[in-house]
Amino acid sequence: MKKILIIDDDILNFQIYATKLRFENFEVELCSNGLEALEKIKNDYDLLLLDIMMPKLDGTQILSELKKKQASNTIILIYTNLLSEETKKECLENGAKDYLLKADFTPTQLVDRIKQYLMTENREQRTENREQIAEKQNK
Repeated sequence: MKKILIIDDDILNFQIYATKLRFENFEVELCSNGLEALEKIKNDYDLLLLDIMMPKLDGTQILSELKKKQASNTIILIYTNLLSEETKKECLENGAKDYLLKADFTPTQLVDRIKQYLMTENREQRTENREQIAEKQNK
């Protein structure tokens, strides 16, 4: 079962997305501020759904901290109401796979996007594994 961490200080968003993702058989954990998120990220997640505007540490600060550690293969999707090309560029440069505006997605569309990213990652890992096996067999 894929593990997702939702980092958002809007409790209603938490509940809606967590319910929808759990219904789709994802394991979901939640946190509502940046400091709590950095602590939880020490666990192994397949995907982070990260808001930008949060108390204690914002999403860009979390991304910067994760980039410094360079320890995670976790997919990071920014999911925000902040329409800023500068912030979007900064997030993508610091390791986010996508910058999604909340107003552009229904919960179902968001879950579909998450599935798409997780399937792409699985496909890439399988291809990489096959290439490694073939390389070993050719030696």
